Amino acid sequence: MKLGMVGLPNVGKSTLFNALTNAGAESANYPFCTIEPNVGIVSVPDERLDWLAKFYDTLSFKPATLEFVDIAGLVKGASKGEGLGNKFLANIRECDAIIHVVRCFESDDIIHVEGSVDPKRDIETIDLELIFADLEVLERRLDRAKKALKGDKKYQSDIDMTEALIAHLTDGKPARSYPFTEEEAEMIKSTPLLSQKPVIYAANVSEEDFSDIDGCKNYQTVKSIADAEGSVVLPICAQIEAEISELDDADKQMFLEEMGLKVSGLGRVIKEGYSLLGLISFLTAGHDECRAWTIKRGTKAPQAAGKIHTDFERGFIRAEVVAFDDLKACGSMNAAKEKGLVRSEGKDYVVADGDVILFRFNV
Repeated sequence: MKLGMVGLPNVGKSTLFNALTNAGAESANYPFCTIEPNVGIVSVPDERLDWLAKFYDTLSFKPATLEFVDIAGLVKGASKGEGLGNKFLANIRECDAIIHVVRCFESDDIIHVEGSVDPKRDIETIDLELIFADLEVLERRLDRAKKALKGDKKYQSDIDMTEALIAHLTDGKPARSYPFTEEEAEMIKSTPLLSQKPVIYAANVSEEDFSDIDGCKNYQTVKSIADAEGSVVLPICAQIEAEISELDDADKQMFLEEMGLKVSGLGRVIKEGYSLLGLISFLTAGHDECRAWTIKRGTKAPQAAGKIHTDFERGFIRAEVVAFDDLKACGSMNAAKEKGLVRSEGKDYVVADGDVILFRFNV
């Protein structure tokens, strides 16, 4: 999973990136501090994998990973090359989803590129740049389809969909809010659109507002926008996350409890990211290695096996499966087998989140 962090300059994006990844990206009070995108790889916390590693006294422990990309601040006109322009739009295109960091805190010490804090305006600024970039792509698609129509009438449906989508974007609405039919969703796959990417809004609030989030008007503005388009919004305080990232595990847990939080911002972003992209994890376990593997929800056993190695998918015979909760409750694999909780599944089995699997294959 690759999440691109976007936002206007000086919204706290690089501060939050540093806190989530400990990658040490430069953070300063001036626009375009980030020029080349910073990349941070983080391990996905998974208590199930922790338990399995202890249970098997494993030699190798490999959690799933998540990639954050800190993309430089966009400004008005980016789609026309303003600021650092299309280079940043290309960085966004490579990501699976967007974390849109929106400034909701007031500060005389940190300059806002527009001179004032206005979450609605800032969100519209970013959305419009993505929309403008998408309109250029769709106009080229429409031209190609109209030329192809002269020799093949099947392109009419493509033209109708593209024209309707262009009208939707022209109204200032992102592609992710367009009501695609199943057929249209399949058609548009060949033209990935920036404004169609799933979004998590990270509303960056002050420490004071974070403790009384319902009373923060700027956060409520972001929430209403996210609710209207079916996106996710997370209240987050980059400054608090920066402090948390400096602590060891014991102090970190104590700090979170004092703040009334169960998990850090990283944990919340990962949870929402997995949900947004329809991802789950299955587990492989043994003395040699315990590992989490990320797959799309709905993936069948042979394709899940292929995540480990192509030979596993090509020569798939069966999968021996036990739900993690059942294994933990039984205390051992033998006990789980005696209770009939270890199942032999074939090619049509749809892998579930938390399945502990041993694949049998022959090539």
